[in-house]
Amino acid sequence: MSSMDSLAGTGAEPYQPHRRVEGESRVGGWVMFAAVMLLIIGGLDSLYGVAAILNNDIVVVGGHGAVVADVTTWGWVTLALGVVLILTAVGLLAQSSAARWVAVVAIAIGAVLQFPWFSAAPLWTLLIIGLSVVVIYQLTVHWED
Repeated sequence: MSSMDSLAGTGAEPYQPHRRVEGESRVGGWVMFAAVMLLIIGGLDSLYGVAAILNNDIVVVGGHGAVVADVTTWGWVTLALGVVLILTAVGLLAQSSAARWVAVVAIAIGAVLQFPWFSAAPLWTLLIIGLSVVVIYQLTVHWED
């Protein structure tokens, strides 16, 4: 007995996989993943930027003594980068190919800008850099998915 015979008389239709129609728009799985990760990274960067703006004096204790720094400018840069990442994620969801290029460049800049903070917040820095590498990988390797 075939699977078609078991459906006879039940009114159920056999499963037909969805075929992509030419010109049909859809966001691929990897692009969706990258967009969601950009939303998360952009949100975290925005929060980090707002925190740096509101509490602009920080103390970093390292191997060479304490360093007191004013991070207001850094906060504005990080906040702006976070907003760019969030807007880029929206562009990816709208299937803009330009948004992919902007995303790769912006997330690479964001990852590089995390390095100076490694001594102050090593786990945060590693988290952001790791997420950035994953997003860049997904946007470049799976470009046509």
